[in-house]
Amino acid sequence: MIERRPFQALGGANHGWLDAKHHFSFAGYHDPARMGWGALRVWNDDTIAAGTGFPPHAHANMEIITYVREGAITHQDSLGNKGRTEAGDVQVMSAGTGIRHSEYNQEKDTTRIFQIWIMPDERGQQPPSWGAKPFPKGERSGSFVALASGLPGDEDALPIRTAARVLGATLKAGESTEYRIGRDRLGYLVPASGSVQIDGVTLQERDGAAISDVETLRVTALTDAELVLVDTAR
Repeated sequence: MIERRPFQALGGANHGWLDAKHHFSFAGYHDPARMGWGALRVWNDDTIAAGTGFPPHAHANMEIITYVREGAITHQDSLGNKGRTEAGDVQVMSAGTGIRHSEYNQEKDTTRIFQIWIMPDERGQQPPSWGAKPFPKGERSGSFVALASGLPGDEDALPIRTAARVLGATLKAGESTEYRIGRDRLGYLVPASGSVQIDGVTLQERDGAAISDVETLRVTALTDAELVLVDTAR
């Protein structure tokens, strides 16, 4: 089953410096029917004004993946890590037993990100960590590539501490690709740009698709498209 969740119907809040849209309940937006999708707890579509960002704050027991769609985000945390992640790249923060961090748009222009939170397999067991990695779009042209993963066989992806996988793909108009998800798992797909069709369901840019009871996902690009997919346990 593919359930389309139109971008215009998402919850959210515009704070001036931050225009946030929420695919699932988050902060002041609460929908008891959208508390997550399997182990996927949060998918925020954030537009961050130049020279602003999230001041230091704490997290624990969450795998937090940031996919930069446009611009760049600069991270700093209580472990002493600091790094700038730009469009097309991914950073992962495993909050573990606890970490404080900030995320700022230190660029001259707007930054747009997807922030994805996935619940870890174990709580309170491991120390926090952070990492980032460039993933040039050419390397995932025409098919899905694992960007962050806690599943076997994904050694090139950034590690996360959960039986899930975050994937990216770029497709040219008319191009199709398949991904075997399995009926025992769940998927959630969002076009970062462009429009696609999934098993007869059309998604526009920034729409969400909640995927269940699908053995193999077939995606066809109606226009040039950039896709992010989460494959997670139920």
